[in-house]
Amino acid sequence: MSDENVKPILQVALDFIELDRALMVADEAAAGGADWLEAGTLLIKSVGLDAVRALKTRFPEHTIVADMKTMDAGRLEVEYAAKAGASVVYVLAAASDSTIIECVAAGQEYGAQIVTDVMELPDPITRAKQVRDLGVSGINLHTPIDRQMRAADSFAQLRELVKAVDIPVSVAGGINSENAALAVEAGARVVVIGGSITKAVDVKQATQDIKRAITENVKIPTDLFRRGGEEQIREILSKISTPNLSDAMHRGGVLAGIKSIVPGAKLVGQAYCVRTAPGDWSKPVQAIDKAQPGDVIVVDAGGVGPAVWGELATHSCIVKGIAGVVIDGAIRDTPEIRKMGFPAFAKECMPNVLEPLGIGEMGLPVRISGVRVNPGDWLLGDDDGLVHLPREKAVEFANRGMDVLEKENRLRAEIDAGSSLAKQQELYKWDKLR
Repeated sequence: MSDENVKPILQVALDFIELDRALMVADEAAAGGADWLEAGTLLIKSVGLDAVRALKTRFPEHTIVADMKTMDAGRLEVEYAAKAGASVVYVLAAASDSTIIECVAAGQEYGAQIVTDVMELPDPITRAKQVRDLGVSGINLHTPIDRQMRAADSFAQLRELVKAVDIPVSVAGGINSENAALAVEAGARVVVIGGSITKAVDVKQATQDIKRAITENVKIPTDLFRRGGEEQIREILSKISTPNLSDAMHRGGVLAGIKSIVPGAKLVGQAYCVRTAPGDWSKPVQAIDKAQPGDVIVVDAGGVGPAVWGELATHSCIVKGIAGVVIDGAIRDTPEIRKMGFPAFAKECMPNVLEPLGIGEMGLPVRISGVRVNPGDWLLGDDDGLVHLPREKAVEFANRGMDVLEKENRLRAEIDAGSSLAKQQELYKWDKLR
């Protein structure tokens, strides 16, 4: 890492819990031109330093990185990682000076470079200078996954850090084929890639794309492996399914009992909330005039009939540009609504309504299937049902839903190649002990 004339290094982070899957991806990444192969922290925690040993045995000509995230017992952790085959060992910069000094000493004794990760430090620049003076070989600026899901900027401090220290800087977190070249432009000597390679359907091709991006300074477009902010929530939700989002929300978010009336229709939008009495369609229809294009009208009608919505209300929504309707109650005219293809979700279908009495409120929180839905909350609906995403959590969990989709794409490719879901997940290994 000391030669300033070398090309940027592409490091692939293998953050799996299954060693067999990690090695399969490593095979493809190495074939695609990966320079360094990293046994990620999750992999080491799952199977121990056997992960490092297996990588070194399989790829003797590659540099093997052990992301130990060492905080204590520095000499021992570096010693055994190096003996297992690691040429680079990651230590947390938050560790004490004495721990880092011990790591550096062990690295010198056993032939391993020590890279300190300044992840989540309040003042990473100052600490980077301090650990440089303690003798580390490099600094890693890492945007952790949990912050990536909140659309944190991976490169916000990179340029400043590169200027502050005279040792190589690596960058990790949220990097893909579109922005990898920016990391090199900002001064990164090592570009650490995780999901945008390891979750790719074709890992070899993904590796080649990113290697080309960092060596030729080009931007290669991708629809995946990007994390968005507030302005991208609708776009992200439009790409994922309700199971993707529910899995991301720890198997939660479901508005039970609310079903799609129109097969194949997808609902995405923010809630405009209405409360009405069962069968009183006055406030739901008035809400069409109040809601904004792209909104979803969400009606709390007590979960019972008679109907509060029908074909004419749906036609009005289409003209206005409303994105969909959710009714905790009853809907009617479903054949006509299906012909229109309008995303409509309801608990019941029945033909009768009551007189328009105007009972209820608009623009206030409502309860749908027992769940509080606030104005501005996001809703995602498809044939599997309906998921509610609170507005204050929307950026994080929309991004996490995309992460679920990306992982499933990779799993599907592995099944096509001859694996099985049970083998991939090592289900017997992780059965709960009783």
